[in-house]
Amino acid sequence: MSQETTDKLTRAGLNLIQQALSIFDRDLKLAVCNQRYQEMFSLPDCLVTPGAGFEDTIRYMVMRGEYGPQPDPDSAVQKRVEAARAFQPHYMERQRPNGRWISVEGAPLPQGGWVTVYTDITEIKLQEQLLRARSEELSGQLFAHAERLSLANRELASTNAALAEAKRELTEIEARTRLTTEMMPAHIAHVDRDLVYTYSNRRMSTVMPGTPDDVVGLHASVALDPDTFARIRPHLERALSGDPAVCEITHEVSGRRIRVALTPDPGMGENAEACAGGGVYILSTDITEETQARAALMQTRKRELAAQLTSGLAHDFANLLTIILGLQGRLSRLPELPPEAAEIARATLGAARRGGTLLERIGAISGRRELRAETVNLSVLLDDLQTMARPALPEQTTLDLQLEPALGLVLLDPGALQDSLLNLILNARDAIGSGGGSIRLIVRRRRDTWVEIMVEDSGPGFTQEALRHGTEPFFTTKGGEGSGLGLAMVYDQTSLSGGSMRLANRAEGGARVTLRLPLKAADARMEPLLVLLVEDDADIRANTREMLCAIGHSVIEAASAADARTLAALDGIGLILSDINLGGGETGLDLLDDLRLRLPGVAMGLMTSLPPVDGLHLLAAQRFPVLRKPFAPGELRAYLGRCDSAVARSAAE
Repeated sequence: MSQETTDKLTRAGLNLIQQALSIFDRDLKLAVCNQRYQEMFSLPDCLVTPGAGFEDTIRYMVMRGEYGPQPDPDSAVQKRVEAARAFQPHYMERQRPNGRWISVEGAPLPQGGWVTVYTDITEIKLQEQLLRARSEELSGQLFAHAERLSLANRELASTNAALAEAKRELTEIEARTRLTTEMMPAHIAHVDRDLVYTYSNRRMSTVMPGTPDDVVGLHASVALDPDTFARIRPHLERALSGDPAVCEITHEVSGRRIRVALTPDPGMGENAEACAGGGVYILSTDITEETQARAALMQTRKRELAAQLTSGLAHDFANLLTIILGLQGRLSRLPELPPEAAEIARATLGAARRGGTLLERIGAISGRRELRAETVNLSVLLDDLQTMARPALPEQTTLDLQLEPALGLVLLDPGALQDSLLNLILNARDAIGSGGGSIRLIVRRRRDTWVEIMVEDSGPGFTQEALRHGTEPFFTTKGGEGSGLGLAMVYDQTSLSGGSMRLANRAEGGARVTLRLPLKAADARMEPLLVLLVEDDADIRANTREMLCAIGHSVIEAASAADARTLAALDGIGLILSDINLGGGETGLDLLDDLRLRLPGVAMGLMTSLPPVDGLHLLAAQRFPVLRKPFAPGELRAYLGRCDSAVARSAAE
């Protein structure tokens, strides 16, 4: 049924009522009236239209003499308007100027406003007069009493109607409140001063498993387990004294973390301000997930702080390693260097490179390790490997390295490869034992696709279980002496390079580990460039200049971004290589972003000691090739090739 139809039916029903009826809203605007209301007071149509003002209606009636002669009509109108604004129930009887009697019964509405019913009681009044005239035997006092009783009954009926409506409203509010409390994912309850539950929704067993659903009438010590009651009791006593309390407890039965909020109920008495005369309201919420999230957030924050500390240390240490690598490289190139000193310099370079690899892992504590491919001479790499591994082997154990001469220069990550081979050699040593034996490392080409590296030993070989699970983290056959991470790390590093790893036993006895890495030949020839080197550390700048000159490039130096902008105007610059962290509040990234617009055909790159997970490092890597410190000449050579490729791609686009 449409709203229009409903309104028509409602109006038709109201018009059938013999009494005149009007309903005004809280703003004293007419909401609805019936036809009898207009007819009784001879009102014009404008005053029976919804929205008509009460003050206008009263003024119309006063001016027509409805309320008798009024010496001050405005005052009479205002008096009745103010009485209407009070929204108080009322009943009265009055005689109209036409001689007819009416009763006026008004009642406020819950939503604001009021309804008034006007009843023509002229016939009742005539009957009362007739009764008074014909009942002379009745005393005047008895008749007056009956009249007052009749008036009181009519007033009582009006009051009862208002009370019935108020009761209905309260019942509806109570039902909504109870439904809301039952729907909340929390336990809501009330206890009196004796700690007996007077109200509880049915969420107690949900929040604290093991407790009854219905606890009304139970003492708190009975409804709760002893441990929980003992924890909450001091806070209950505090709330009973008038102070709100909040506590967090662990529910031992379920292991959940519960937050309990206790609010004093002052009751309804006049002296209820100082104490909880009505007991305590209780709100219990399961905050287990919130507590876990807080703990996880705290742990994450600790890791972030550790990463920040590590990042700072790694940055400074990387700069020192860069200087060490540069100085050792210059030392190894000195003429007439004694063979023993040359060997020591080579071993120091190898150890420094491994330190750089370890530093990278420390700096990337929260991120994945990146490959750092560079041009590598495998013969030199194996010589360095033998120098580092030989002191860790017993005198009875031999180490034989075999390299296929045709391999030449290849492109790979030397740090990752050296770490992997050292792990395999040390594992072979442990397998052979103190009695001595042989370890052989063979490096050869597999077609034009793979560099194959085999590490063989004369030990007992792998067990069947080791062949199945040897590459899994924490698997070890060394008991408490092994971490179970060696072969797993070799496997991960090999897989990251795009290669494979296989475990096997030799037919003649002993174990064999075979690594296959992608074969990427490196071009040893490079076109000489004029390089603008931007570095605020003088030692690092000098070492990097030596490396660039050693591989055939010319170098001009700048110690700041301002100097670099001036020197960038020179003709013939083929590459700009800048550190990310420069003094003066400006970064190398800002510098290259500026120069790229001025010099679109010039190769540009950045170098840094920041770990790969650092925000500035990540941002820089999105725009330019980034070289991690410390670096060796071969790594620098490969990086310069990447810078050239980046310029070529940009020109093609």
